[in-house]
Amino acid sequence: MQLPGRLRATTLGDLLGALHRAGASGTLELTEDRGRTHRVHIAQGLVTSVELDGASPQLADLLRSHGALDDQTIRRAVLRALTSRRLVGEVLASDFHVSPDVIDVALRDQLVLRLRALESIEDARVGFRVAVRPPREALRDRPLQASEFLRGRVRARDKHSTTPTPAPDARDASAYTLLGVERDADAAEIRRAFRRLARELHPDRHPEASEPERRALALKFAQVAAAYQALVA
Repeated sequence: MQLPGRLRATTLGDLLGALHRAGASGTLELTEDRGRTHRVHIAQGLVTSVELDGASPQLADLLRSHGALDDQTIRRAVLRALTSRRLVGEVLASDFHVSPDVIDVALRDQLVLRLRALESIEDARVGFRVAVRPPREALRDRPLQASEFLRGRVRARDKHSTTPTPAPDARDASAYTLLGVERDADAAEIRRAFRRLARELHPDRHPEASEPERRALALKFAQVAAAYQALVA
């Protein structure tokens, strides 16, 4: 498998697609000319972690925006994680008894948002290394599936397409539908709709749910969270 040497000759979607088809394991590195290096860790063709060189969405911020936890709990968890050298997710699950499903949804949302940020890079040197160690928070046992990290990615063929880009309303129609709001809804209304759905789908509100039902709830929560991010991010 040979990847293009520069990002301007391809797209992130094409790179991830090629690595997925090859079942590759290693780290895709994008190094900008100004020196910043971003990494996408891959295991058997699936994304396990995304590291951005610079500001990026943090787990605590996503949990807060999702309305899954209150600010006080998040602050306490972050402080405890720093002092104990544990991951915030580990602290929330073990010390604050937050459902692993809630944490997993936020972690997956975080990776998708970081990939979206990488798509804004116009050019970088492309490399693939097999000896880079993934970070501790990598989703080794539950990586992003192809449907999560490939869907909606811009491809090289799209760059040269003469087909007009869909209008924002058409592109975001499914997001409005998922959240149950009208297309003229403002940010405050969208936020209220999301928080209401987040409370309804929270696993802790369904203690009697079976494992398949809990997975379905987590999937629905992920879809609602992605719709919220698409409309307000």
